[in-house]
Amino acid sequence: MGKIPDTAYSLQPIAAMLVDLPIDHFRLLGVSPTAEPETVLRTLQLRLDRCPDQGFTHESLNQRAELLRLSADLLTDAERRGQYEATLLELSREHPGETAGLELSSNLEVAGLMLLWEAHAPHEAFQMARQALQPPQAPALGSGRESDLALLAALAARDAAAQDQEQRRYESAANLLQEGMQLLQRMGKLPEQRQMLEADISRLLPFRILDLLSRDLAEQSARREGLVMLESFISDRGGLEGSALEGRETPDLPAGMDQGAFELFFQQIRRFLTVQEQVDLYRRLQAAGSADASFLAVMALAAAGFSQRKPERVQDARTRLEALTLEGLDTEPLLGCLDLLLGDVDRAERRFATSPDPALKSWLTAHPGDVLASLCDYCRAWLGRDVLPGYRDVDSEAIDLEAWFADRDVQAYVERLERQEQTRDWSLDGLSPLKVDPDGTLPLPLPDSDAPADPSGDLCGDSFSDAETPPEGGFAWPSLPRPSLPSMPQLQWPDLSQTHRSTWIGSGVIVAAVLVIGAFSVVGLRREARQPQLAGETSLDAPVDQMATDADPVVSAQEVKPVPMDSPEPESVSQPDPQGDPVLRADQPSDAQLEALLQAWLDRKAIVLRGDGTADERLKPIARVGLINQVRRQRSIDQSKGLTQNVEASIDFMRVISRTPQRIELRADVDYRDETVNAVGAVVDRTSPRSLKVTYILGKDADGWRLQAFSPV
Repeated sequence: MGKIPDTAYSLQPIAAMLVDLPIDHFRLLGVSPTAEPETVLRTLQLRLDRCPDQGFTHESLNQRAELLRLSADLLTDAERRGQYEATLLELSREHPGETAGLELSSNLEVAGLMLLWEAHAPHEAFQMARQALQPPQAPALGSGRESDLALLAALAARDAAAQDQEQRRYESAANLLQEGMQLLQRMGKLPEQRQMLEADISRLLPFRILDLLSRDLAEQSARREGLVMLESFISDRGGLEGSALEGRETPDLPAGMDQGAFELFFQQIRRFLTVQEQVDLYRRLQAAGSADASFLAVMALAAAGFSQRKPERVQDARTRLEALTLEGLDTEPLLGCLDLLLGDVDRAERRFATSPDPALKSWLTAHPGDVLASLCDYCRAWLGRDVLPGYRDVDSEAIDLEAWFADRDVQAYVERLERQEQTRDWSLDGLSPLKVDPDGTLPLPLPDSDAPADPSGDLCGDSFSDAETPPEGGFAWPSLPRPSLPSMPQLQWPDLSQTHRSTWIGSGVIVAAVLVIGAFSVVGLRREARQPQLAGETSLDAPVDQMATDADPVVSAQEVKPVPMDSPEPESVSQPDPQGDPVLRADQPSDAQLEALLQAWLDRKAIVLRGDGTADERLKPIARVGLINQVRRQRSIDQSKGLTQNVEASIDFMRVISRTPQRIELRADVDYRDETVNAVGAVVDRTSPRSLKVTYILGKDADGWRLQAFSPV
């Protein structure tokens, strides 16, 4: 800074200590260098009339007025002004880029700093005021000079922070406010100013977090600090839900944010966090009791698993989501998507079928492709709209299900899951490892059939059929505006409006559906490829020589729980009833009627095996001769050994695989348990509760539908 020893202030004692003030007479008075004398005088009068009213002492205000008059005198004197301007030009040539300044006597320092602050130079004013309060030049305790310097430091700190905030230098602004507050705390001065500084720091917190987390990933120290501040901010609010804010007025809220403002802030801040940073954050918040964080942890794990080709993280997401109970959120479609990514198509279909959302069911019914194609469409759109967006290191456009299932790590993990489930449930070579039938007579084979039929059919064919790609649609979360749904012939988007408030943070919107188009060879999906047929039944659509009958659990009578997906209204016909007429006579039976028939078969079969009736008496109305003979032989074997089987189970889920006028194929999930007792009532064997998947074939006879065969899935 070039200094100008100014004779305008020659009234001060020569021996007085001088202070360098980084400002010239034009800026000090607030006029342009080309201002005429009349303009200078008018500005002087305005400045004298509008003195600061923040609480400065009368002495400092008088000194301020004196400095303004001296500057005006110089600038209205043509000769002195000419000499001053020549000096400024010379300094600018000798010291380009520097600021010309003034030398003041130290007893005018407070007034000079006050004018410097008024000239919109708060950074310089704050630093010089802070320095003036430090030894050895610190003023006497309790003096007016000390009070004025402390007040000036507080005001300048707030204005300097405001300037930095306008330039998006939020961390610098916070540091200035922190320094000003610490200065006042050390001096024990101005409690009201300290409170205002503290409030400014609090309101600045979200911007500081944004500043730190938006920096380059290489700046690890700054990012760690930002993450700590973010987690502390959320904790002070009582978690993502803001449970600690109830009953508090807006000015008392952390950073002055209500819940709506915080949600918008968090949606913005998420884009600067990596997927791993979000996983770690949500886990810690979940441990602190945040339900919203529990759901967001699931979404982050799913995003990490899919984007990094780590299926174990998708499995972790599924396990966590299954354990959650979120009011108002239908998690079945989300779990179905995770099941699909882990290759379990059957479970995915069951999830979607058991969803209570009628709009989703209508959409699935209207989908132009098969069931697997519709699930893939939903999953692809779910990933693109609800899972992958919102992470700094995840490409939300890279949604390639074909590449996912072609990945070797994914294939190996899916195969390992399949082996684990087969070991846990049952072996297709026989049920002896699970002790469902220690004698090898249950499940019962068809007459003259020792081996299952060859599997037929492909998982999903060579490719999906082409379909028109629909426009984007869906719905918005409760706090966000709802986009309009463009119309599309033959395909309407489901309005998945049953949502949970936590998901606004996750993404803003959830998927409706987007069609998968073109060839898509899925590798490793666990889906039943066999199409079981019947032996010797020429009346059926696709007979084969033999059929597998490895697993048909017998179950006790339980309440029928139909889970129709798109079935027609039940007809006014008799339904199978173990205690009445069980014959199913309807030409087009509903899902509920079909499930009731299966339940009747299992109930009556269980009655026979525990010795409470004959096979002909119980089973003839609902099963064909081959199956009746098998049950009769099974009971004869038990009687010869003095054994009785007690079974408890129920059909948990059933769906129609195919339907013709003469043949219906069903697939059912059966909750099963049994025990075998001897003649004295002692249990000799027991099967623990488990869920079994079984395919059933019904054939149409003259008087109604009967069960013809069954096979494990």
